[in-house]
Amino acid sequence: MNIQQLEYIIAVDNCRHFAKAAEFCFVTQPTLSMMIQKLEDELDVKIFDRSRHPVEPTPIGLQIIEQARISLKHFKQIKEIVENEQNTAKGTFRLGIIPTIAHYIVPLLLEKLNTQDAQIEVIMKENTTKNIISDIQKGFLDGGLLAGPLNHPEIREYSIYYEKFFAYVSPSDRRYEEKEIDLETLSADEVWLLESEHCLRGQIERLCHLKQAADAENTSVKYESGSIDTLVNIVDYNRGLTVIPEMHAMGLSEEKQDNLREFKGITAVREVSLVTSNDYIRKTMINSITDVIRSCVPKSMLNQELKKFVVDI
Repeated sequence: MNIQQLEYIIAVDNCRHFAKAAEFCFVTQPTLSMMIQKLEDELDVKIFDRSRHPVEPTPIGLQIIEQARISLKHFKQIKEIVENEQNTAKGTFRLGIIPTIAHYIVPLLLEKLNTQDAQIEVIMKENTTKNIISDIQKGFLDGGLLAGPLNHPEIREYSIYYEKFFAYVSPSDRRYEEKEIDLETLSADEVWLLESEHCLRGQIERLCHLKQAADAENTSVKYESGSIDTLVNIVDYNRGLTVIPEMHAMGLSEEKQDNLREFKGITAVREVSLVTSNDYIRKTMINSITDVIRSCVPKSMLNQELKKFVVDI
């Protein structure tokens, strides 16, 4: 048994296809298949059920692959311990970003990273909070840029910035003339929401006290979007309002910014953090990534005092 064989079985599990796994590992399919077969012969078990399409791990294979992921992670940490001790940040950082942050952070991050003379390669992937956490646990990602606090037992959070929430109101809505929106008077049929897979939806439901109403059988919410831009456009052409984070609000046209309103009597904020697994040890890398993200946001959002206004997920 060797490290290469462990990498191969993990690749097949990820791809569920021998040819795709071989391509991912930059080897020929016969080479990959032969090495996995040798491992199976050595262990005297079948790791994969090759009669399935796509290929699937056997029950014992699932246990072996899970342990292989742990073993490879610990193996790689040996080098990371040295790099961390030498206070050097180099190599690749695989970063997952939720869509409601990626929309405005990714262009700024790309600009910063492309102009820096650094030894860090950041590979960014947009996904939902649930999938990003799962990918971190499986070792597919090194970290995620997520809204929190998550309070997940296997995840460590490094707070980076805090952005306020604003109401975006339709010019044809009865509330348009109000200078501030009173959340206590809102009903579910007035608020346009993101799809339930987005954590921002949960924050908006808590902020607006909409959870019970939004889940009711007779709710009049007729459309759920996967995009804040779509919600903004819907509000423009229909009545009602939606809730958007500060950096998205900053990117609106001057005309659309006239439709923004603060909330009456409260400040509502979301906390954006870099998250990693609890055992991720490259502190220098974490510091470098958080520093470049902080450089992408207004200084007003770095104020730690805003943490007390954070709306729970």
